[in-house]
Amino acid sequence: MSTATLNGVCPECETDLTVPPVNRGETLSCPECMLTLRVEEVRDGRLTLQMVEVQLRDWGQ
Repeated sequence: MSTATLNGVCPECETDLTVPPVNRGETLSCPECMLTLRVEEVRDGRLTLQMVEVQLRDWGQ
């Protein structure tokens, strides 16, 4: 039994990523730079990833 994986590249640090099957719109973290990435497209086993802007909470300090 084979396990399907998908491949992509982090748009920030250019690390090659191999992940289990994911769907468009899901998020994952780059293991190298820890950036949160959103899956924009899945085509022919390749992922197109986009950086997700993280809003930091203003604690008023």
